Amino acid sequence: MAKKKRKSSAKKTGSKKGNKYIDSILRFSRVFIVDFIETAAVTLAIALVIYLFIASPHVVVGESMMPNFVNGEYLFTNKLALTYSNPKMGQVIVFQHTPQQEYIKRVIGTPGDTLELENGNVYINGKLLDESAYIPKGVKTYGFSYLANNVKITIPKGEYFVMGDNRENSSDSRFWGLVPRNEIRGIATFVFWPLNKFGFVPTITYTTKGNVIYSKSN
Repeated sequence: MAKKKRKSSAKKTGSKKGNKYIDSILRFSRVFIVDFIETAAVTLAIALVIYLFIASPHVVVGESMMPNFVNGEYLFTNKLALTYSNPKMGQVIVFQHTPQQEYIKRVIGTPGDTLELENGNVYINGKLLDESAYIPKGVKTYGFSYLANNVKITIPKGEYFVMGDNRENSSDSRFWGLVPRNEIRGIATFVFWPLNKFGFVPTITYTTKGNVIYSKSN
């Protein structure tokens, strides 16, 4: 009888160890799941804040910004910059053209500027705009329905004149007019696809010498 009792005791001991092992697994699983959910929630919240207020991805559709941006290219736009400053001449912006469609274009005229297209050239405030930093030499810029050739316009407060770099194949402010400030979604900052173009979007600066505004890519 004593032997049977010892066997029974041994079985109970083994059973207790097994239960403890299962309990440990369950506790670990619960901790892992809770940690995973918390981490996922924090990551999602951070991603949402970044998307809503800091930066968001966009895809280039069409050929209006060639040769600098091509169809199917992916880039990030800087939203945060718009909270403390306005778009500047030479910057590339993404804006809401229609409720269903966003456009990507380059800012050429800012509020207060007088703009004119003459003999295929762009004049800002009466000075010839050199655009050789971002469009090929010899490309001409002609007027269309909104801004005809040899007609001056002064850009009102809160609006921007934009054009595509591919001047001969771009639907832009020359056709349909100015872009309101509140429709601008971000400033093109970083290209992440394709990999051979991975990097920051060049910054364009301007220097006025005499009657010419010279552009430079940095």
